[in-house]
Amino acid sequence: MKGLELDEKTLALIDSDNDGRIRVAELLAAVAWAAAHLKDPAVLLQGAEELPLAAINDSNAEGRILLASARQILANLGRKDASALDVAGAADTAKIFAASPLNGDGVIPPEATEDPAVQALIKDIVDCLGGTPDRTGSIGVTAAQVDTFFAELEAFAGWTAKSTNSEIAVLGAATNAASAAVQAVRAKVDDYFARTRLAAFDARAMAALNRSETEYLAIAAKDMTITAAEVSGFPLARIEAGRPLPLAEGVNPAWAGALARLQADAVAPLLGATVTTLTEAQWTALNAKLAPFETWLAGKAGAKVEKLGAERVQQILLGNGRAALAALVARDQALEPEFKAVNDVERLVRYHRDLRALLHNFVNFADLYSRDRLAVFQAGTLYLDSRSTELCIRVDGPNPR
Repeated sequence: MKGLELDEKTLALIDSDNDGRIRVAELLAAVAWAAAHLKDPAVLLQGAEELPLAAINDSNAEGRILLASARQILANLGRKDASALDVAGAADTAKIFAASPLNGDGVIPPEATEDPAVQALIKDIVDCLGGTPDRTGSIGVTAAQVDTFFAELEAFAGWTAKSTNSEIAVLGAATNAASAAVQAVRAKVDDYFARTRLAAFDARAMAALNRSETEYLAIAAKDMTITAAEVSGFPLARIEAGRPLPLAEGVNPAWAGALARLQADAVAPLLGATVTTLTEAQWTALNAKLAPFETWLAGKAGAKVEKLGAERVQQILLGNGRAALAALVARDQALEPEFKAVNDVERLVRYHRDLRALLHNFVNFADLYSRDRLAVFQAGTLYLDSRSTELCIRVDGPNPR
């Protein structure tokens, strides 16, 4: 199918099995398809460059969709009032689809609406879930992504609503800070009380529980610019049997800041401002008070939309954005048959132009016998021994079949 004076894309459309050869059945199928979509199949033998829209057979649903698609193509090409379509126009899919943000591909980009609120909503969905490129390369959202987004919004709103429960948010808006302060030191505080229990069990373990003297000597031998990294592994405070944990005086310098936040954000509001040391019982009670909040926090739902914030989530849920998107999706779906027919329009325009040449060269050989034109398979004129012949055919190699 190469090396001929015929459009290779047209030949590829006829070659239904993509084997690089056009066989009788394929050519007959192409003629039958084109004839069925034209009011007068005889126009195929004209080989005209343009297909008049009036020539399209619109007596059935498929033909009416094809005609509507051809008109849409011309409108998108800026030729709304044109009455005929050529191959170059029908094949210019980039321009065809770029002219209409709604093009039946199932993707709704921000430019599909002039409503700033809906545009912002589409951008929020893309930001939270990622977008989908449409036929023109614009990034938009699909109906499935819209459904997922609103499901995430509802899950997040339902989850955040529970935070107003006084049994969960024991300190109201300050509960999160208290929980964070406790979690920041939990492992070290648990370690501290475990060491005090071991010291109460056997006083001989005291020296080992407080770290060895040589470890302190190693630090003392330096310039005494103690860093958190050097002492962070040491206990929070001096280990003694049953000793409460001090929160300010005599604490590990690496953890002094974290213990101060614990005292300010959690201990003072939950146990009292006068509490400056923690017994193990108080530590257990503190954790118990914050346990419902931590359980709620661990069950976070709608994490994909969390970045929007609770206020924006509520704004979207209370607005009419979902209905507006549903209307856009419906409009896009209504265009799907027309835009799917774009390929069929190009096929018909190509067949209208090229089938005549193919039939007159490989069926009835009219061009071969014509006095004023050469057949498409003729390579030129061969001159040999003062004689000439015009029946010259290019042969690239023997046919292996």
